[in-house]
Amino acid sequence: MASKRPIYFSFFMFDSNTRLYDEHLRSAYCGHMKKLAGYGYDGFELHAGRSPAFEITYPTYRDEVEAYARLRQEMDDTGLEHIELATNVGVTPSLDPSSDDPEVRAAGAEFLRSRIDITSALRAEVMMGPVVIPYGGFVHSAPNGTPLWSDALQDSLERRYRNAAPILNEIGEYAATKGVKVAIEPISHWETPGPNTLAQVRDFLERVPSRQVGVVIDSAHETLDGAGPETFAKQVAALADAGRLHYAQASAPDRGSLGASWLPWQPIFRPLLSHYDGPVAIEIFNAVPDFASGLRLSRRKYWIPGLDEPAIGPSAYDAAQASLAKLRAEFCEIEQPC
Repeated sequence: MASKRPIYFSFFMFDSNTRLYDEHLRSAYCGHMKKLAGYGYDGFELHAGRSPAFEITYPTYRDEVEAYARLRQEMDDTGLEHIELATNVGVTPSLDPSSDDPEVRAAGAEFLRSRIDITSALRAEVMMGPVVIPYGGFVHSAPNGTPLWSDALQDSLERRYRNAAPILNEIGEYAATKGVKVAIEPISHWETPGPNTLAQVRDFLERVPSRQVGVVIDSAHETLDGAGPETFAKQVAALADAGRLHYAQASAPDRGSLGASWLPWQPIFRPLLSHYDGPVAIEIFNAVPDFASGLRLSRRKYWIPGLDEPAIGPSAYDAAQASLAKLRAEFCEIEQPC
């Protein structure tokens, strides 16, 4: 039997952002959802970023929230009303709650509140991602100056964490009014300056009283930057006891299909699943233009039905189906009886 735990699929397979301003793509998203729901997926994770194209089409955050509400309605109208959603959100250098500039911090807080509104409009219950320090926002000694590493980087981040903590607490309190949890993602050191580890997120959360703010555990990042299985098991238990374990992702270190990957399933998911009963999202980064260079994806693209001509190798649907089968089989071994 398959594990009954809800499994989501990240739309990073198809795009780097949810491009609501493109009617063709918006329709395609519903088509992808229908196909993948047929394989057994229970929900999907959408990236709710704000690109320049959004600013043209939806000049205010309210316009953007209403657009996501229409997407949810379109899903419902096409038979996807039972599908669950989560949002993936990252702050940017101009919308940075950790900035030393109070105006930038305020802009970051406003942005995060709008993402909570979007999450609520989608009837989603979790907003997760790098919401403390901008993704890829490596720290420099001055504008165009020398990048900071090691002790100097950690000293600089300490100040940034102090800046961000009261804002994340306020965001948590706001999220509670919308029925949304905020899950901070520790992301490995080669992608972003911090926080990179569960220990760093736990230390940050000591500054944030709101239990609405917690952590998402991503198997790829834990494999790359984690402290090892014994420490990990203790960290998971402590986070669960504190009410801070809000979300989880199954992702291979190479960000490819789970069907053929080097992932320590038992050491990561046995302690996690024993303390966490929420959905787990499969996250695969496809070699679409925005990811191929930034994440150094040298593998072939999983070609996307309806967009690409059939090509060498598996399609996006093939990879999604194989990954779901692998995850459910591994979870069944862990969660006996499944």
